[in-house]
Order: sequence, then structure tokens, then C-alpha cells
Amino acid sequence: MKSRRLIFQILLVLILIAIGGTMMVIGRGHTVYFDNKSLDYQGSTYASPYKIEIYQGSSAEGDALSKLYDGERASATQIGQKITVTLVITQEKGGDEADPVTYTIDLPYNMDGPIINLPAYLAGLPEEAYLSEFIPVITEDPDEEVPTGGDDMSLGDF
Repeated sequence: MKSRRLIFQILLVLILIAIGGTMMVIGRGHTVYFDNKSLDYQGSTYASPYKIEIYQGSSAEGDALSKLYDGERASATQIGQKITVTLVITQEKGGDEADPVTYTIDLPYNMDGPIINLPAYLAGLPEEAYLSEFIPVITEDPDEEVPTGGDDMSLGDF
């Protein structure tokens, strides 16, 4: 009786660990940033197109997730280790839009906010060139009031 109970407890713990491990891999949420910025890599310059329309999923129907003009950044939330986007690219102002092209991009498990440089990705550069991690900069406001240590609740001369 005791050994049967112990076996069920061990099996329950193993099942919970397996569920937790699976959810950690497939259920990880990412805020993915897309850059449309020119990039210098190994002596070559990869220019950014005038406009990139980003649609999440495998079609360019519906509302665009974002329209990125030269030098801009956008973000999207993705659950899982891959993101599928459809891009419609306009190379120059007033130019024709290219046909929509769908890409599936692997997201690194160890990055909280991956930044994908689209001109570098579209040029076929390696992951080290087009992928970096978003690290927010925390700045302190020098004009913040510092408590004086006095009694703010005093009644004055009363």
C-alpha cells in the first residue's frame, strides 16, 4: 500500500516536471523588435528600404502589424520559438511594392527581447549580423526631490 502510494507520487512529480519543461519551451513569450535600419557589416553597407509593411502570419491580408519607414523600429508579441511574418517591401519612395514574401524566423531561447534587423536578414547575413538583444536603458532623473528629513506634518506655530 505504501509503495503504491509512493509510486503514484513519484509519477505525479515526473508528469508535472514534463509539463513544466514543455511549457517552458513552447509557451515562452517574446517581444520581438523589427528594425528597418541600415547596417555596416564586415566592410559592406546594407541599406534599408524606404518602407517595409509587416504582417504577422503567412499572408498579407488584413491590417499590417506595422509599417516601418527607413530608420524605424516596431515590435510584436510572439508565443513560441518561431515567428512567421509576411513582408511587403517598397525600395524607394513612390516606387512599386514588391510581392509579399513570407519568412519564418527562429527566435533564440536565451533572449528576452530579440531585435531583428530586416535589411540584414533579407540580405541573407548570418544570425550574428541581423540578431541582437534589446536592453532597456534606465536613466535616473537628477531633478527628483530628495526628502529633507523634516517633519512635514508640523502645525507650525499653532
